[in-house]
Amino acid sequence: MTIARILAEKGRNVSTTQPHRTLSEALEVLTAKNIGALVVSDAEGRVLGILSERDIVRAIGRAGASALNDVVSKHMTARVTTTTDSECVVAALEKMTKQRFRHLPVVRDGTLAGLVSIGDLVKYRLEEMERQTQAMKEYIATA
Repeated sequence: MTIARILAEKGRNVSTTQPHRTLSEALEVLTAKNIGALVVSDAEGRVLGILSERDIVRAIGRAGASALNDVVSKHMTARVTTTTDSECVVAALEKMTKQRFRHLPVVRDGTLAGLVSIGDLVKYRLEEMERQTQAMKEYIATA
């Protein structure tokens, strides 16, 4: 199974923000949409960074509540690991686990094409294991 299949099921809509927005504005979007991260992109849809709840908490921890007035670009994770539609789900899951992040932007031709979360990938793996278990049970029952 590839990332494209997961995106076909969940959709390709991604909540984004711009680097000049404030952390407070980004936090409002995260809260309103009940999500954990925003992709920071430019007008052409290129990924510039990612801003997670963790980034915001760390900013407040360092600078206090005044950090909420800072621009997103000051606190975003700028070195973003991305994936493509064709990457295998298991490879993407391993990448996320090893590098300890929960959101993986999907890029096609240099622009944002979707986003998968660790939850999306774990859900797929659990469903896959359930299918394999069921197939094994059916095989044993007919043997």
